[in-house]
Amino acid sequence: MTDDTATDPKVTLRSFHSVVNMTASQLEKWLRTEESKAVGQKKDSGGKKDSDESVGHASGRRIVALLQKNQSEFTDGDYEHMTTVVGFVHRHLKQRPSGDVTDTPWRFSLMNWGHDPLKK
Repeated sequence: MTDDTATDPKVTLRSFHSVVNMTASQLEKWLRTEESKAVGQKKDSGGKKDSDESVGHASGRRIVALLQKNQSEFTDGDYEHMTTVVGFVHRHLKQRPSGDVTDTPWRFSLMNWGHDPLKK
């Protein structure tokens, strides 16, 4: 991702759709699973858990909303989240473990962010 992504909504949107390869309905269904809820870093505030929901799971809910929204309704905050999603997916893909990743926390975490690495 380049610096243009932060300033050009078209580039941001294109980058977002290039990494989010799950539909809103696929992601919604995934987010209801126990595997989805079990992975990811929990948001922490001064040693206290803010919630039992992971950062990635919360992001997944926001991605569903973005996928269901009209482009004309996107806010600056929406574009910022899209940029966050792109960055996370790119970083996480570089950490792919060896072997079969089908039932791994690595894959499940990516799926919370709307990207299934096994999807063709």
